[in-house]
Amino acid sequence: MELSITLIIIIVTVLVSLGGFSSHKVMDDLIFYPPAVSQQKQWWRFFTCGLIHADVGHLALNMYALYIFGKNVEKAFIGIFGQYGGLVYLLMYISALVVCLLPTYKKHRNDYHYRSLGASGAVSAVVFCFILLFPLQKLGLIFFPVMIPGFIFGTLYLVFSSILERRSKGNINHSAHIWGALYGVVFLIAASNFFSGYPVLQNFVTDVRGWLGSF
Repeated sequence: MELSITLIIIIVTVLVSLGGFSSHKVMDDLIFYPPAVSQQKQWWRFFTCGLIHADVGHLALNMYALYIFGKNVEKAFIGIFGQYGGLVYLLMYISALVVCLLPTYKKHRNDYHYRSLGASGAVSAVVFCFILLFPLQKLGLIFFPVMIPGFIFGTLYLVFSSILERRSKGNINHSAHIWGALYGVVFLIAASNFFSGYPVLQNFVTDVRGWLGSF
């Protein structure tokens, strides 16, 4: 049986993350450390930081979300872009790893105390592609299972992430979540316009208007 791109990403991420749990060198070599990028030109850190995680819980949460949403988004991409759908999906995921960290890099490029890791930004891009494609699909949080339409969930997610980003003094990079989510939406709209006749934005608007009009 041929593995999906989503499963391949998950397998690679899990294997590298497990290696990082047992090796400080792996962590140090792959983590997103802005001064290493700005001063030593180690640009690969934009990509490799998405392959390592802080702990098993962090890894499990990201990979669970990627599996749940990714398999549906990958299938939708194949439907939209045909034989190139898998490659477009992979390009979206990989490029999201970079784009979601650009604001972080700008802010911390000379901050010797700052580090970031995890696939959360790219996973957010996948989740928001799902929301754009299926805005009425009900979503909720694992620890707060109140199910609401995806477009409302996405809006609240961005609002609360923005609040947390302004107030945050912890280790969670909310900025990467926000920019990853927005990038996923922009990528899919742009790719659909240039490489497919699928009206992804028009369908989203039609679905949301229909839902709002039902009240």
